[in-house]
Parts: sequence; C-alpha cells; structure tokens
Amino acid sequence: MPDWIVIGGGITGLALSYELQKAGCSVLLIEQHQQLQGSSSLGYGGISYWGATTAITRILSEEGITRQRNLSNELGMDTEFRELDLLLTLEPEADSQAIFAQYTHCAIAPTLLDAKEAHEREPLLNTQGISGALQFPHAHLNLDCFVEACTIAFQRLGGKVIYAKVENLLISGDRITGVSTTEGNFQAAQVCVCAGGMSRTLLKASGINARIYFTHAEAIETEPVDLELRAMVMPASTKRYSLEAATTDAEKDRLWDIKGQELLPPSIDAGAIQFRDRHVRFGQLSRVLTDPYAVIDPVESEANIRASVSQILPKVGELKGKWRHCLVAFSNDSLPLIGAVKEYENLHLFSGFTSPTVYALPLAQRFAAHVTGKPDEIIQLLSPNRFL
Repeated sequence: MPDWIVIGGGITGLALSYELQKAGCSVLLIEQHQQLQGSSSLGYGGISYWGATTAITRILSEEGITRQRNLSNELGMDTEFRELDLLLTLEPEADSQAIFAQYTHCAIAPTLLDAKEAHEREPLLNTQGISGALQFPHAHLNLDCFVEACTIAFQRLGGKVIYAKVENLLISGDRITGVSTTEGNFQAAQVCVCAGGMSRTLLKASGINARIYFTHAEAIETEPVDLELRAMVMPASTKRYSLEAATTDAEKDRLWDIKGQELLPPSIDAGAIQFRDRHVRFGQLSRVLTDPYAVIDPVESEANIRASVSQILPKVGELKGKWRHCLVAFSNDSLPLIGAVKEYENLHLFSGFTSPTVYALPLAQRFAAHVTGKPDEIIQLLSPNRFL
C-alpha cells in the first residue's frame, strides 16, 4: 500500500507527486486521461514571477522562477523554458496611467509603452486596437513538455501512475482509506486531491464542501505557422479575474451546488502565445457555469474569440486552428487550497492555483517537507480551512 494517492496528473498533481516521492514517500498517481484534457493541456504556460504583491507570494515567486530556470537540468528533459517579454495591452480608451499605477505594487514594476513602442516590440500588434501596453520580463514553458518530463522523473524515483477515473473516495469512520476508480479500488495512508476544476465535484460526491471553484476556459490552437509572435500578449485588465471575484461571495457560493447555473455572462481576454515549434494558442473565453460537464457551442465561441483577438492581433485572429475547452480551478482569494480538509485529517487538497507555473513547484516542495516532519508556516496559511 502506498503512503499517498494523488488524484490528478496535471501540473499540480505531478509536481506534488514528484516532490513527495523525492522526499521519501511512496506515491500512486491516478490520472483519468493518458493525454491530458484539463488546464495543464490548454494553459498558455506563462510564468508571471513578476506579479507577486505580498510577502508570501514574493517568496514563492522567487522560489518558483529559480526552480523553473533549472528544471530541465533537474528532470533530465527539456521543458522548453525560455525568457521573453510579456505585453499587457491597453484598450484604446483606457486610462493608461491609472492601470499602470495598479501594477506598480508588483515585485517587478512594468514599463509603460505607447502604441508605437508596443508595436516595435511586437510587430503583429495592431496600433489602432490599443493605446499602449505594459511590458514585463516574463518566462514561458511548454506545459506538455513539463508534464512528460515530470512524469518520467517521478517514475524514475519509483512512483507509480495509473490511468483511471476516480469515481469516489472510500471512507471508514473519520478517515479516507482510499479511492474507488474505473480500474478498481486503491488504498493509501493519505489521499490528496489535485483534480483542478473537477476537485469540487469529486469532493462533493463524498459529502465534502470546499471553497474551490472553476471556470470553463476556451481557446484556439493552431498547427505550426510561418508567422512569428515575439512576445506573449495578454490584456492589462484581465476580465477573468473580475469574473472569478464576483462569483464566490456568500450569496453566489450556494449556487455552485446547483447544476445548470450561469452565474455571470462570459468574458474574453484577448491574448496569444507562440510555442517553440511555432504553433500558436490564442483566446481566452471564460464562462462561469456550475456544471463541469456543460455543453458549449464551439462555433459561436470560436467566432467570438477570433473577433476579440483580431482587434489587437489581426493576423493571429485569422489563423486556422482548433477550438479547445477545459476547466480552470480557482479560490476566492486567488491563493491555492493546500492541506487537510476539516472533515478528514488524511484527506488533503492541492488545488485552486491561479498561477500554477509559478507556485506549484515551490509549494509542492514545501508541502512534501511539511508532511514529512518539517512544519511550514506558508503551507499552514494556505489551509483549505482558512475560509471556515
């Protein structure tokens, strides 16, 4: 019997499994899909280490970017890590000074560019569609490469992976004894849920409430193209964050357990990234639907994404590509939920990451140390029970 079962093999689940195994624990990682379908398969892969605004996030951001810069060597495989510019575009009528002021409290302050200067750094930008941009030093990795490299490194250390759908948790008295899956039952001393946007549904099926939520995220992915996008482009005023903040108050929290609810109209944050093999991912449309299995019309979504992206990156908006969809987990204070839940001391959460490429690795390392005898104050502060 393993020491740990980790549910979910995306960025967070793999990072945690790897660090627990490295710390001397035996780990069984259970992932539903052999080819990932969640946010780890559709994220941009940006590493916003510049964005820390508190003492805790500054510590974690410094640890996170240090790990990412050395991760290919550590894992023995290329994660396609690279440093590049991030341009946060400003809408034509935006108050650029006011928006700039909102970012000056970040660990690294941005450079304010006018439309011409932004175009010089990213020639694909439409100067008529923006009033300027905020420029940050940024980093990027290929999430597919990260997942593959981390999986191999985890298995090299003795970790086990099973591809199966977890249907429910096995409970005996005041303890979780394991999980029931489509491939049978598995037992462990400790269980950790790292299922991203499906975490809430999985826990609810066992009568466990956690203040973790999800949006439906949609983007378009192309084949490799001749066009060259030099920078990562995103909006300075991110509508998704406002959407998330507006759907977790006390009034709306109860609606999350009622399927078929759309808590707010969808929003689009026009942005794009080009990967090293030259394929492009652009979007992103976000919906707050309480049913994780809700059916979405891809034709309408793709048209809306293209129209929005074409305003700032016309040539990108015209690229042929495939519409894709996933769930993205979040909490109501933008910090992940890490640690044991109130109901069962051996059932843990490691989910709700707004910036998993920054925080997952350092927090996985800290969590592994914490549960093997070295208490960590940051892990304690991120307990799922902080909202009770």
